[in-house]
Amino acid sequence: MSENAPLSATSADASATGPFADLLDANREFAEDFAFGGFDGIARAGVAIVTCMDSRIDPLRMLGLSQGDAKIFRNPGGRVTPAALEALVLGVYLLGVKRILVVPHTRCAMTKNSEQELREKITELSGQDASWQGFHVVADQEVALKQDVAAVRSHPLIGDDVAVGGFIYDVDSGLMKQLV
Repeated sequence: MSENAPLSATSADASATGPFADLLDANREFAEDFAFGGFDGIARAGVAIVTCMDSRIDPLRMLGLSQGDAKIFRNPGGRVTPAALEALVLGVYLLGVKRILVVPHTRCAMTKNSEQELREKITELSGQDASWQGFHVVADQEVALKQDVAAVRSHPLIGDDVAVGGFIYDVDSGLMKQLV
């Protein structure tokens, strides 16, 4: 099957079993009224969001956006990593991004432990040496957010015409507050 050929009802795995069966069933239901076939992938609202992978965050709905409106990059802690910067540059030049929001959140697990503590926990839980693995913990969210926004604003391929802001999302109230 070509990577660009869309799946049809007959080419989708209709008899899935195992650990992903419930998700594939839900996907078939989702696809029944799917309306984005042929969509060009441009961020309709001109927005890119860098946020945490935390499942309490619904990046589109928290901003009143819908599918197709924004580019979303998620990682532990919602940090602006080299991969996030790569995505943002592509978003600005190829996908219509004109506003970038960096949005970590309250009660983030990445703020609860030191790098060493996380390595020790993962070593214990996995039974494998995790001393080499980086987890990029966040000692001070506000300082990290300021650094991340500065990294985006100073990137040579992200122009001054792109608005960049730093926000904190409260997982208990659903509200965002702009800090940078």
